[in-house]
Amino acid sequence: MAGLLGPAEVRDLAALLDVTPTKKLGQNFVHDANTVRRIVSTAALPPGSTVLEVGPGLGSLTLGLLEAGHPVVAVELDARLAAQLPLTVAELQPTARLEVVHADALRVTSLPESFGEPTSLVANLPYNISVPVLLHLLARFPSITRTLVMVQAEVGQRLAAGPGSKIYGSPSVKAAWYGAWGLEGVVSRQVFWPVPNVDSVLVGMKARTSPPGSEAERLRMFALVDAAFGQRRKMLRQALAELFGSSAAATAALEAAGLDPTARGEQLVMQDFLALARVQG
Repeated sequence: MAGLLGPAEVRDLAALLDVTPTKKLGQNFVHDANTVRRIVSTAALPPGSTVLEVGPGLGSLTLGLLEAGHPVVAVELDARLAAQLPLTVAELQPTARLEVVHADALRVTSLPESFGEPTSLVANLPYNISVPVLLHLLARFPSITRTLVMVQAEVGQRLAAGPGSKIYGSPSVKAAWYGAWGLEGVVSRQVFWPVPNVDSVLVGMKARTSPPGSEAERLRMFALVDAAFGQRRKMLRQALAELFGSSAAATAALEAAGLDPTARGEQLVMQDFLALARVQG
């Protein structure tokens, strides 16, 4: 598996850097080259397109993306890992194109333009911040048209869930703003070091050809979604009363949007919340 990391290389790098994967940072390093190549293949990215990767860690997935001919902009929070990644890549794939940004992905507002704007987001996301990071980056970088991320199975199922199910919630609706999501693969626990105590899946999205509404409408819609699912057992006229000023005002807005005031948030699709945001605006 020339050019990619195996179990021995992963452990050697971790020892070299004195890095111990921590639950606090949600770190689990992939050490199986076949899994890395499967992720890259599943992403099915246009040749030579620029990829944004978050939390590259020791570089397993980074090397897989570079091997496939993609320039990669990698955002890494850990200073040791951020400093080592270019060295690892230079040794294993000396002609590859990589930019490493040492930063918190939740606070990133711009990226180096060496390879142009990223058109895809491919990452093994830290379990504890996967949804906030995903939503932040999709909002900040509209050039991203393809997303494929490895996340905890429960998170992936929520992102891909439809209305009416118990796992359908705020992340499901907000993610749907950007495109249609679906589960695209299961990842064995055994390909990680350390072995996690949760299952992982690949969840992906192909972006809409154009946003469903304006940025102001998105922000209003997201606030409505938070209110609706913050009290998901309540009818919408009650759950949204504070946002609209009263239950009566919420009822009037819901009816104006063609929605049932006695419905609950879990019964509404993204377009329903958007219709309500437009009434509110």
